Amino acid sequence: MPEVKSMFREVLPKQGQLSYEDVPTMVLCKPKLLPLKSVTLEKMEKMQREAQEAIRQQELAQHEKK
Repeated sequence: MPEVKSMFREVLPKQGQLSYEDVPTMVLCKPKLLPLKSVTLEKMEKMQREAQEAIRQQELAQHEKK
């Protein structure tokens, strides 16, 4: 690969400290626990149970009238 000439020249200090940017490293963090069911799915299941219970109540009421 041919070297690309830069329009900037590297300048190193003759005395004192040479500073450099920190190299990013991996940082371990706590694992995030995800729910097995989403909140929306839980709401939908609750609505379905309530609807089934209401239908069952209506059917019981109809059987009692007969």
